Amino acid sequence: MTDHDPESHLPPHHNPLPELDERAPGYRTVTAEEFVAAQNSAEFAELRRRFRTFAFPWTVAFLAWYFSYVLLSTYAEGFMSTPVLGHINIGLLLGLAQFATTFLLTWLYVRHANRNLDPLASKMRAELEGDA
Repeated sequence: MTDHDPESHLPPHHNPLPELDERAPGYRTVTAEEFVAAQNSAEFAELRRRFRTFAFPWTVAFLAWYFSYVLLSTYAEGFMSTPVLGHINIGLLLGLAQFATTFLLTWLYVRHANRNLDPLASKMRAELEGDA
């Protein structure tokens, strides 16, 4: 234990973070009733529908692909070790394809969100919070 206080040179009631100005232009506090109304709105239902129509089928497809790879690796060792070119076998190619499909799915989601989710979510947020 040392007697040195690293904050001894600071004022007694200092705040290391900048003060947030809640009275900035365009700022307003959204009430709980407004959040509930937004949640029950047709726009939010549409936003949820757009997310689910993309996320659910792709999640199921990717999990099926992933577990197929795991099961093939476990129970189809002969198939997975089939040479394709030199020391490259089917298992290695399918494993690399797992990475490729992960990146592809991420790119597809970002594109979908930018085109279909973010504009509607931003519009709803602007309606709730004003132009802040």
